[in-house]
Amino acid sequence: MRNSLRLLGVLLLASLAGAQGRRYVIADQDASGPGGSDMAALLVLLQSPQVDLLGITVVSGDMWRDEEVAHALRLLELMGRTDVKVYPGAAFPLVRTQEGTRLAQKLYGAGPWMGAWNPDSKMKWDEVPALTEGNPTTKAADEDAAHFMVRMVHLHPHAVTIYGAGPLTNIALAVKLDPHFAELAERLVIMGGSLNPKTENPEWVNNPRHEFNLWFDPEAAHIVLTAPWADATVTTVDASLQTSLTGVLAKMAGSKSNAARYLIQYARHFDLAEIAWDELAAATWLDPAITTRMREVYMDVNLDHGPNYGDTLTWTDNDKPALTLYKVHAQMEVDAPRLERDLTALFTAPTPLAHDAAPLPAK
Repeated sequence: MRNSLRLLGVLLLASLAGAQGRRYVIADQDASGPGGSDMAALLVLLQSPQVDLLGITVVSGDMWRDEEVAHALRLLELMGRTDVKVYPGAAFPLVRTQEGTRLAQKLYGAGPWMGAWNPDSKMKWDEVPALTEGNPTTKAADEDAAHFMVRMVHLHPHAVTIYGAGPLTNIALAVKLDPHFAELAERLVIMGGSLNPKTENPEWVNNPRHEFNLWFDPEAAHIVLTAPWADATVTTVDASLQTSLTGVLAKMAGSKSNAARYLIQYARHFDLAEIAWDELAAATWLDPAITTRMREVYMDVNLDHGPNYGDTLTWTDNDKPALTLYKVHAQMEVDAPRLERDLTALFTAPTPLAHDAAPLPAK
């Protein structure tokens, strides 16, 4: 069974890689860890033989930036991919503040997930604790995230995918730094936004247009969504809630690959942690057939500082306001078994270009 699974994985990866040449991508991620969706999404890109991961740019979101940078660096050490550099980005949203958000929640009600602003977290924004997976010995790049992204799209015009799976602050700063940034990228792929998810989860049941990545920095999301990308694809909450990592984790049992062993050891088994949030966006970029239904909509974010601040806004051609807006491909329904097969194949394969991987700490 194990050999059959490995053969299936090798054949699938070869098929994916053969479909086209290596593809450039910048992974802009709120890299919380260890395990969890943020790290799993980075592993999707690291494990694919068809991907040239130009760098990982880190933004505060699920955790504070500096701790996330440490988790990303350590992941690269454990995978033997320290040739990929980590670029620190924005520590704070453009406008939204933690204090202002807490005051607003007293008026309008608390949101279930606050990320770095979680009331239970005692971490300071620039504090890096002792990491469960071990602290990194490598250092982040000196260049900041936004300048790195701008430099890469000029170096590889119309060939770089900007993959954003956290708050969009870094990408917004790149757009503002260089008015040609969006049009020089090949495409934008983000995990964000919520339209009408079918769920009883308290985070969306009374507020279906709330989604953390766009909510944490609404002004940045507005800047990014109204930039002139050649192509923009959005993995919505609606799509992610149809997925699960339970089957992937079960099928990886016994795998000797660094990626599988890392995820099995550190995947968080509680609440929504096994939903394929960010890794769905990454895997769909590699394998578009995962998507079974898309909606083409104009998308923006509510910037009114009231109860719906940060909520997802969408329109069709029939009701679009007289503003400069662009359509996105909103992923609405997915082939969950296909996603499970793709992720299993990726995570159980050897890491391409790996060299001198650090040993995984004992449990």
